[in-house]
Amino acid sequence: MKNIVLGVTGSIAAYKAADIANSLTKEGNSVRVVMTKAAMEFITPLTFQTLTKNRVYTDIFSEDEPSRVCHIALAEQADLVLVAPASADIIAKAAAGIADDLLSAVLLAAGNKPIIYCPAMNTMMYENPVTQRNISVLRQFGYDFVEPREARLACGTVGRGALADNETILGIVRDILGKL
Repeated sequence: MKNIVLGVTGSIAAYKAADIANSLTKEGNSVRVVMTKAAMEFITPLTFQTLTKNRVYTDIFSEDEPSRVCHIALAEQADLVLVAPASADIIAKAAAGIADDLLSAVLLAAGNKPIIYCPAMNTMMYENPVTQRNISVLRQFGYDFVEPREARLACGTVGRGALADNETILGIVRDILGKL
């Protein structure tokens, strides 16, 4: 059994993360979901709690166990961190080392663990030179990216930015976990 932290950010694709969490759990992994505030506008923590049978983490200031710091404990226990969907916001925060919410703090604390980002956003946002620079910075640090698909996006445009297929994401997660 592997310990996986699944970061879910604010994207219409957040609902697809429920299937990812379910699949990883059914494969015998322990999945701890960390949701941003924006993610909770798209899908509820209860969905992930029901699928993973684990508490869902949403607040950097919620410290239920006084003997441990939540974001540090999550990072230390993780064998792998998967961010799916990864918004432009979380990619920018990670590239800049900003830790102003629970997920960005976990990412910073888990810097020596395998981290996989699965971008999902509008084409213009994805192709923006700032976003591409941030992705490049994270790749230079050795973090993995699962490229978004080209599709009709929620905004109605057609272009690159749709979350990669779940099977593609799960295949990459399995490959990396198999090497640990």
